Amino acid sequence: MGEYMHNLARAYAARHADGAEVALFTSSWKDRPAPGLASELSARVVDRRVPVRLLNYLWHRAEWPPIEALGIAADVVHAAHPLLIPSRRAAQVVTIHDLFFLTAPDATRAEIRRDYPALAPAHAQRADAIVANSRYTASLVERTFGIPPARIHVCSPGPPVWRTLGRGAHVPRDGHILFVGTLEARKNVGALLEAYSRLLSSHADAPALVIAGKATPDAAGWLARLNQPPLAGRVRHLGYVADREALYGGARLLVLPSRDEGFGIPVLEAMSAGIPVIASDRGALPEVLGDAGLLIDPGDVDGLAAALERMLTDEAFASACGARGLTRARDFSWDRAAATLHQAYQEAIANRRAR
Repeated sequence: MGEYMHNLARAYAARHADGAEVALFTSSWKDRPAPGLASELSARVVDRRVPVRLLNYLWHRAEWPPIEALGIAADVVHAAHPLLIPSRRAAQVVTIHDLFFLTAPDATRAEIRRDYPALAPAHAQRADAIVANSRYTASLVERTFGIPPARIHVCSPGPPVWRTLGRGAHVPRDGHILFVGTLEARKNVGALLEAYSRLLSSHADAPALVIAGKATPDAAGWLARLNQPPLAGRVRHLGYVADREALYGGARLLVLPSRDEGFGIPVLEAMSAGIPVIASDRGALPEVLGDAGLLIDPGDVDGLAAALERMLTDEAFASACGARGLTRARDFSWDRAAATLHQAYQEAIANRRAR
């Protein structure tokens, strides 16, 4: 979510460099924004030394203090999450990436578990505009919260800018199988490990499986399996990796067998790098991947193992998927998202004035 808002703000500021000022608000007792953030994003950075948990509690439960009291006077105040930021006069916009906090509340923590299920429906109703990351998420918001479609604006992420990748299909023979994502229940990592184990039983020379992402308490059992045969020495958990170029540059294919995704940024990242993709047929993943890879049932371990085998043994097919992914990735852009965001802001201001 942080990366999404970072890139969206940068694209918006670049698109409206001759007019609208963008102010980015950050709050923490100990963490400070990077020194060059303002120049990097062409935006004003307002940094307040207020503990973020305290501010969230006050904002969510007391709807105080208004953003104006924290040093920002704006026409629009845009929250990076589904809950409104209080304001005396600005139009209010929220961002909804998914509804996992409603469908799987036990898998959430802290403020998300405490506040989102109880407050998000009413906040969505009150918002002057809602930004969603995919048509899939937008349809969920419309159905679940009863929001008119005109108030929901789809600002899908754009692909990264690679230094060397993205010039053609990227299917190196010595590349690894890559999974990117937080290790939590909905990512279905257990099914991936089981499918990879079955792949090894028939293809002992299969490439290594590399898992990149922060581990949550859900991951304890999966990580323990990595030390047991047949996975020992064949699967590597890297944790969070900041250098995306190196991570994707060594990949032969990406697999994302999630039970649900509000968007699925790793799929777009892989496609833009020319890397073939296997993804589940749930959530927004079919919307993002299209015909540029293989879609599988996340509950079908044998089907996932078969998809891995095909993508690894049929090099012509894998290369064709990589090439289609490059074409597909061009359908997404941060500039297009910024243009939609500007429309959302204009409509939010009009809705605020009408209220």
